[in-house]
Amino acid sequence: MTTHLITGAGSGIGAAVARRLHERGDDLVLVARDAGRAKEFEARYPGAGTLVADLADPDRISWALGHQSMPETVDSLLHIAGIVDLGPVAELRPKTWHQQLNVNLIAPAELTRLFLPQLRAAQGHVVFVNSGAGLNAHADWGAYAASKHGLKALADSLRHEEHANGVRVTSVYPGRTASPMQVKVHSQEGKEYDASRWIDPESVATAVITAIDLPRDAEINDLTVRPGR
Repeated sequence: MTTHLITGAGSGIGAAVARRLHERGDDLVLVARDAGRAKEFEARYPGAGTLVADLADPDRISWALGHQSMPETVDSLLHIAGIVDLGPVAELRPKTWHQQLNVNLIAPAELTRLFLPQLRAAQGHVVFVNSGAGLNAHADWGAYAASKHGLKALADSLRHEEHANGVRVTSVYPGRTASPMQVKVHSQEGKEYDASRWIDPESVATAVITAIDLPRDAEINDLTVRPGR
């Protein structure tokens, strides 16, 4: 049985990936920010395991997981959680930088560190769901894009470091996707939100699952997904 550890399973791309993997019978371990969220996941995905850890506070992730039963096997670690807060560099305060760097970059790095023993043993796969902002930064996207550029560097370094251990590493760079995050972005941009203009989360989920299902003789390093409409 294949076991997937997933962040961001509550909505958008993460929810689509978790549902698809659950429906085909794979084992899921879902990271929840608190006990209430964990119960929601357990009800939504019967049989799934949960781990409670607040990605906004990466310094305490190791402590939090140390008080819970860790999965013995992890075949894939799917980093899908993320937050966004727009604003010009001239107005961004340290708190805004810290929040996005913590959730989007430092927490994935810490979770990866903690689960590398299981991933090495399984010759597993780490997937970072990045963003188009991880390749190009635009006005008002400085803090978010910085966190996602950093995530690209993390993935690239990890790929080189773990290749000899048989661990595959993939970065997926979706364009604008119809999700609660995109609703927030449009609100901050002062624009009307029309979900039909953007990528369906199911389409990005297909890209993620394609990467982890690829036969072992190949590896998708980077996968860019753009709106097709």
